[in-house]
Amino acid sequence: MTCHIRRIALILILPVLAVMATAPVAVAANRDRIEAFLITTGFDVALESIVQASASAPQMLGIDPEGFGSDWARLTEEVFDTGQMHETAVSILEETLSDEALTHAVTFYASDLGQRLVVAENAAHLNEDDTAKQQQGQKIVSELIKDGSSRVESLKRMNRAVDASGNSLRALQEIQVRFLLAASASGVIDLQLDGDELREMMRRNEADMRRSLQLSALAGAAYTYRDFSDEDVDAYVDALEQPLMQEVYELLNAIQYEIMAMRFEVLAARMAELRPAQDI
Repeated sequence: MTCHIRRIALILILPVLAVMATAPVAVAANRDRIEAFLITTGFDVALESIVQASASAPQMLGIDPEGFGSDWARLTEEVFDTGQMHETAVSILEETLSDEALTHAVTFYASDLGQRLVVAENAAHLNEDDTAKQQQGQKIVSELIKDGSSRVESLKRMNRAVDASGNSLRALQEIQVRFLLAASASGVIDLQLDGDELREMMRRNEADMRRSLQLSALAGAAYTYRDFSDEDVDAYVDALEQPLMQEVYELLNAIQYEIMAMRFEVLAARMAELRPAQDI
């Protein structure tokens, strides 16, 4: 879904999930309906795209993955197991997603417009060339601004709607912190800062990072929905801003970010097993 959920992001995700898990859910959706929900909305593909995020892991640590040879590909495939991530998402949704919210989301995404959107979003998720997507998206945005198009504001509204609580930046920071701390604990890196010090250091650059994420999200949306009419985009924005859809996205964002954080922690611990590849 527009679960570009903007690639990496997370603050207080565990508390959010804890509250949702203990709050009364009117009527919890059953497993079969949740499985259908994942396919209809495209969230199953969004989960699969988490695997691509592993490419950023070595850069965070200042390590060249090429030095590990084929072991790196094997490790990331094991850690970012799509079946395991899918099962985690389904299990959480069984406890937290109300039948009312599920029905509302499925009704929209099962429509003609909804299914066309899912096809476009799935394609964007599975396109691994982020650089090309960003470049094309930036070009589209520049042309829209030059033409004085109202579409730019619609795309901004869309991005705000899928992250209504504004947690994406803190999400990125928290995933990085958890990954760095796990890598330090496993001996992969020698980290001189504790978690609070890392978070404080990141917050000093928060304004620049927030702007960077917003620009990246705008370019990503411009690219993903480039073949849709202004009317389609506006209809989508209106749908995303509905309270029940907001409920769905808050939950899906929290789930996706927490899965990413957990997988990155496991990756950090497992990286201690790797040995630099030897030339033969």
